[in-house]
Amino acid sequence: MTGTTSELLVSFPSNDDGASMSQDREWCRVRLDEQERTIRFHDYAEIYAIPGLYEQIFHRHLKCRSPEEVAGLLEEELRRAGEAPADLSVLDVGAGNGLVGEELRQIGVSTLVGVDILGAAAAAARRDRPGLYADYLACDLTQLDAEERARLCAHAPNCLTTVAALGFDDIPPRAFAEAYNLIADDGWVAFNIKADFLADVDGSGFRRLIARMAEHETFEERARRRYRHRLSTDGRPLDYVALVGRKRADVPVAWTR
Repeated sequence: MTGTTSELLVSFPSNDDGASMSQDREWCRVRLDEQERTIRFHDYAEIYAIPGLYEQIFHRHLKCRSPEEVAGLLEEELRRAGEAPADLSVLDVGAGNGLVGEELRQIGVSTLVGVDILGAAAAAARRDRPGLYADYLACDLTQLDAEERARLCAHAPNCLTTVAALGFDDIPPRAFAEAYNLIADDGWVAFNIKADFLADVDGSGFRRLIARMAEHETFEERARRRYRHRLSTDGRPLDYVALVGRKRADVPVAWTR
């Protein structure tokens, strides 16, 4: 599979290259200005450094649907509850270069604060979607200092979103819990996770955490939908589950250990 945008050319491994690999090991070749290099999909800093590359890899070629799926499910539940997207102040965690924020703005969300552990993601969001976020922090949610915490809370977040970022060590359970605890009680929560991570064989810790949140009524699930997140490099569908609900209480960080 090959595609171009201006002078940017992306190619994916053939079956002979061992394309049937785990999701966290996938890679592609990128040719730009007569130079070619191999980039792993989880080398996000390298991907964000090249304008348009993230969209070309994941959306144009691998048909990623998660931003619109999660934002759409949130919009449906807001409508069912008789609430307006314009009343949300969203903490968009794992915000990347702003694709999810853009979908949230399109459904009517007025206030967005981006969070990502990578400075390269924050720089890409400012470059690709200037003005989308009221603020954007590059920080480690498990090691927030007082200034970072104050900035994240400055816009009184009452909604948490995190899309295509949980698991694979990108956002571990503790970071998710820390972000969850920043939003107001009764606020909305919309996220997705690989379907395998909700199965009994899950090693990421998220199945156990989500089950415990429901059991102790810290999270009230309103909707759950399984869908095709994107294609793998060899054309297999990768299924994720989108969940939307309401925060009823903070999550004890001890639950994530």
